[in-house]
Amino acid sequence: MDGVGVPMIATAFWLEAPGRGALRSEAISDPGPGEVRVRTLYTGISRGTESLVFRGEVPAGERERMRAPFQRGDFPAPVAYGYLNVGVVEQGPLELEGRTVFTLFPHQSAFVVPATAVAVVPVGVPARRAVLAGAVETAVNILWDAAPLVGDRITVIGAGMIGGAVARLAGAIPGVDVAVVDVDRAKRQVCDSLGVAYFHPGDAPQDRDLVIDTSGSGAGLQLAIETAATEGEIIEASWFGDRPVELRLGGDFHSRRLTIRSSQVGAVAPRRRESRSTGDRLALAMQLLEDDAFDHLLTGTSPWQDLPAVMADIAAGALPGLCHTIDWRDSP
Repeated sequence: MDGVGVPMIATAFWLEAPGRGALRSEAISDPGPGEVRVRTLYTGISRGTESLVFRGEVPAGERERMRAPFQRGDFPAPVAYGYLNVGVVEQGPLELEGRTVFTLFPHQSAFVVPATAVAVVPVGVPARRAVLAGAVETAVNILWDAAPLVGDRITVIGAGMIGGAVARLAGAIPGVDVAVVDVDRAKRQVCDSLGVAYFHPGDAPQDRDLVIDTSGSGAGLQLAIETAATEGEIIEASWFGDRPVELRLGGDFHSRRLTIRSSQVGAVAPRRRESRSTGDRLALAMQLLEDDAFDHLLTGTSPWQDLPAVMADIAAGALPGLCHTIDWRDSP
């Protein structure tokens, strides 16, 4: 309650129908024992997944597995979906009050969740950069799946938010040669800022020990097959929703004994599942975000009032960029 007998009203973004979003008012209760109320500062749009959700492209067979932790409603719509939220704890346990926290919560101005659901943002990480915690956590899981070795030749296909995070982390491994391939030549500037080499697909280096596809395109996965070394490994980190993907698996695919494996952030990678929890993985991502190079993955911001139009533009491909943030700091 925000005052005696008066419920607090928050603003939330809902997908009303595929291709159409709107802002709704929602009543927020006081936090109970073991809960926190968070006032949102920024949310981030996960460009690939949220675009698929906005367009109504979540396959029927994946609708339960694709649920976000605090999703409301069901696919295809109406649904409140999202998982990159940074805010300040207004009410809750004393050790959390006033702290900036990351939560896997949808786009909403304020909310109540269990205290165990929030992760404290380190002092050295600005609030807006902290929305990338989900992306960096995904990149950590991809690299746990990929298990790169010292001195590997690694290609990341797709210089988006996830691809950029993977490339930055992989580049810190001693002796590795990291190449990032993207069809958009403007991504060269981002790659330079991340300290990794950019290549257009026509110039992509060959014979790579490890190729990680984050492009979200069949062409990207095909290029991964074509540029992997003999007995190389391809990690498919994109999610295609209900879109079919065609691949050419003839030629030397079998004679080169290539391996294609999927990576998905919903569970800790098998190589670390016995020794790391999802909480450990997120805490590591938070620590890694103290690297200010990640600011180069933040390429646009808009006020909360514009969120329905922004989401539509991103889903339609009319608003390019990497991570687009939504500023909730002046929301009621």
